Amino acid sequence: MERKKFIKTLLIGAFAGPVIFEACSKGEGTAASESSGTAGTGASGAASGCNLAPTETEGPFPTKVPASYVRSDITNGRSGYPITAKLTIGNSNNNCAALAGVIVDVWHCDAEGNYSEYGGSGMQSTNYQSLHFLRGRQTTDANGLVTFTSIFPGWYSGRATHIHVHVYSASGNSLKVTQIAFPEVTGSAVLAVNGYAKGMNGYTYNAKDNVFSDDTAGIEIATVTGSTTAGFTLAINISVPA
Repeated sequence: MERKKFIKTLLIGAFAGPVIFEACSKGEGTAASESSGTAGTGASGAASGCNLAPTETEGPFPTKVPASYVRSDITNGRSGYPITAKLTIGNSNNNCAALAGVIVDVWHCDAEGNYSEYGGSGMQSTNYQSLHFLRGRQTTDANGLVTFTSIFPGWYSGRATHIHVHVYSASGNSLKVTQIAFPEVTGSAVLAVNGYAKGMNGYTYNAKDNVFSDDTAGIEIATVTGSTTAGFTLAINISVPA
């Protein structure tokens, strides 16, 4: 049975938000348990364990030419609370030993919930087709680590706060497409950011998110520390078959 779906529900004209749809959804078999974790912790320690990262959809807004954006700072002038994202890639076929020399692409929406390289349609009314913000590529070091400087992602209708990740082998073969979730409980960074100017009215929490709702072990939930004044740091281990 197919587990993933590209887009489950398209909601057009419901309100004047930047992205009006339920995107990046997952197929059957989702669980509805509330994800745990706080600012400073992942969920049940899963972020530090050896767990194969779930395969998720790239969503409707993948980077069109990712090899063109080899860079660590992906901010591109977008406004928002600073975040440093540290992704450690391990080999799930070798006790999650660090994978050096693999390619990691990341992308996410801006503070208003918009993606670069897209827009001017019902899925995203604001047209950013000619811009390339909040997208980047890095190669892991000897410890399997890549680091990106960005802003804390905003949110859009139907999705929890998230970051997209695509991991490739050094030769360019796809190893894993997945997504990173954020802790949401009291004291978490998500609640501190409070949806920027949008607030949290209408926000979809991890437990109801079509991608993250079946992640009962919290494998996809990152550790997030920091504050709106000092900036945030995100850390997560992502294990892929190599």
